[in-house]
Amino acid sequence: MSRWPAIDELAADVKSGKIKAVELVKQSLKAISDNQEFDAIISTLEGRALDRAAQIDKQPAGRLAGVPFIAKDNFLTLGGKTTAASNILRPFEAPYQATAIEKLEAEGAICVAKANLDAFAHGSSTENSDWFVTKNPHDKTRVPGGSSGGSAAAVILDMAPFALGTDTGGSIRLPASFVGAVGVKPTYGRVSRSGVVAMASSTDVIGPLTKTATDAALVLDVMSGRDELDSTTIEKAEASYTDLDFDWSGKKIGVIKEYMQEGLDAGVKAVIEGSIEKLKSAGAAVEEVSLPSLPLALAVYYIVCPAEVSSNLSRYDGQRYGYSAKDAKNLDESYELSREEGFGAEAKRRIMIGTYVLSSGYYDAYYKKAQTVRTKIINEFSEAFSKFDFLVGPISPTPAFKIGEKTADPLKMYLNDIMTVAANMSGNPAISVPAGLAGNLPVGLQIIAPMASDHQMLAAAKAFEDLG
Repeated sequence: MSRWPAIDELAADVKSGKIKAVELVKQSLKAISDNQEFDAIISTLEGRALDRAAQIDKQPAGRLAGVPFIAKDNFLTLGGKTTAASNILRPFEAPYQATAIEKLEAEGAICVAKANLDAFAHGSSTENSDWFVTKNPHDKTRVPGGSSGGSAAAVILDMAPFALGTDTGGSIRLPASFVGAVGVKPTYGRVSRSGVVAMASSTDVIGPLTKTATDAALVLDVMSGRDELDSTTIEKAEASYTDLDFDWSGKKIGVIKEYMQEGLDAGVKAVIEGSIEKLKSAGAAVEEVSLPSLPLALAVYYIVCPAEVSSNLSRYDGQRYGYSAKDAKNLDESYELSREEGFGAEAKRRIMIGTYVLSSGYYDAYYKKAQTVRTKIINEFSEAFSKFDFLVGPISPTPAFKIGEKTADPLKMYLNDIMTVAANMSGNPAISVPAGLAGNLPVGLQIIAPMASDHQMLAAAKAFEDLG
């Protein structure tokens, strides 16, 4: 089997006895072993995965019975280490599992491996991993996007039917676009963040990477809902996300003006314009829409996000868990050396920026102003959605870029997020759906939906796939 069938079909085959869960886990582990040159996987959970598969084969049950999956290595899992691709967590073994993992396993899914990422999810290319750089499945000289690059590459390389990622400023959607996967950033609070290594707590969301919108809808349906361990979670809608009936006829679509302007790669622009024509042909009413504050979204994000990173990374001090410097002579030196040796360059950069914008004398000048503009961005999205059912545009100004092309210029790297961060600042759901090729490299169409309209967004994504 070179490609996995639909997830619901796979689970049905396990429950009917047509195929064994143990066989699926072995197939997944073999695909991981056969594609090691892409450096998508940090570690496998082979022992625990095979044990769980054997149990499921004895009594197969659940919507995801026997289906293997891969988790980004910032999800706490049992049966192996959780490193967040950072040296400071290299020896860490989690004492419990993330709520999202627990919900998937409760429905019979089996976590087989942990995927590579930019350390602590700080990056857009998976080049900031303290382990290795993941390669794009379409061209090993190019990045797969980030920070969920390992998860995205794993799905396209058929290592598992689906993978989990986190999206703080585009970290699911960008790699999905770069490798040609479906990547879902749900409404903020839709999926519990309990047991997921925190980056920026006010923008972090959990979502699936899959081959199809149908598979993504099923996985999100299982993971979503309230969790007493995460006070930011919201109630799950009564309707199942897997009911994907949809008709473009009469739908009002806004094409985001600020995302289609100068600086957009010609090949990407052609793919997005072609996608817009498909929507028109399907009966959608398409108009250009302007959100004037969008050009400020990236600046806002890179003030708010590092501020929260600075706070969240303060817990890694070498005293309680993770890496601890062996040569420290006293407590102060232990703190200093553990953080100096354990954190990579990008983590240190974000800690310093975040500490600066929160410091006395600069809080009002930077952080407070950024939060004010953030509110303006939220209001502009709300106003746009009073007129349109969905907003569309590209995910990134370019297709996947060369490994090493932007590592020397952090600002150039940050600009990769210019079309994705706004949805995180506002909390709106957004999805990347494969839309075509630019120079033989995948390009994703971004569909942004009103708050809490994840179900409708997934149905729209499925309907877009059906347009061919």
